[in-house]
Amino acid sequence: MKMKSEQLGKNTSVKVLGVNPLGLWLLAENEEHFLSFEEFPWFKTAPVNAVFNVEKQGRNGYCWPELDVDLTLDGIKNPDKYPLKAKH
Repeated sequence: MKMKSEQLGKNTSVKVLGVNPLGLWLLAENEEHFLSFEEFPWFKTAPVNAVFNVEKQGRNGYCWPELDVDLTLDGIKNPDKYPLKAKH
């Protein structure tokens, strides 16, 4: 029996580990990051499957295509440097 291999080129260096009432946990570049809904409001009312659908974009960017959200690792680590937030 031949086993089906994963899609070639699939990037697994980023994934959402979990969501709780305050925010989400993101694993990116072997580091865990907490993205609070206060700092990252786009995720608060998003469907769970859309929150978990994250893709690596470029060298240090991350994209949630269903939510039209793009973040950089610096923006995740230092949200105070990027004060503009979506209005919900």
